[in-house]
Amino acid sequence: MTELFPHFQVIVVSGLHDSGPGHWQSRWQRLHPEFVRVRQDDFDQPDLAAWAARLDQVRRADPRPALLVAHSFGCLTAVHSIARRSEGVAGALLVAPADPDKFGVSDRLPALSLDCPSKVVSSANDPWMSASHAALWARRWGSELIELGRLGHINADSGLGDWPSGYNYLQRLAELAHNRVLAFSA
Repeated sequence: MTELFPHFQVIVVSGLHDSGPGHWQSRWQRLHPEFVRVRQDDFDQPDLAAWAARLDQVRRADPRPALLVAHSFGCLTAVHSIARRSEGVAGALLVAPADPDKFGVSDRLPALSLDCPSKVVSSANDPWMSASHAALWARRWGSELIELGRLGHINADSGLGDWPSGYNYLQRLAELAHNRVLAFSA
């Protein structure tokens, strides 16, 4: 399935404090140096508008449709960016979204389906978003919900290594997006 990735710009959208070297996002980027990471001015100060504006810049830098690979506050950033301008986004993998209520940004996120295929991956014991809230936001965004059980915040502390099953979710999302593009062009 990796032959699909040249058709897409894969953008890594990290959360608060960025993703360290042991995080699956960083590991995927080492395995796939063609993946592009959004670099925020300040990863310690989550600012939804500023972070989404930076993501928008990265999206515009490449004409290929984007697959967004987001984690935590990066998920809120990705969703905000898609809601403002969905053109050019082929799909979004939203892993362990942070609870928008904790950051006071719920009213700035869409309560309607995103205009692209998306998957919300959640954990039963995520300290940043309860499983019930993850399910609620997945429904609002029209996202497929994937519940993983008890994996905490689905980060380096979760002991996932390269997280091959998560990478499979990305591959399936790429395939879905690719088929969707083919259907629209037929």
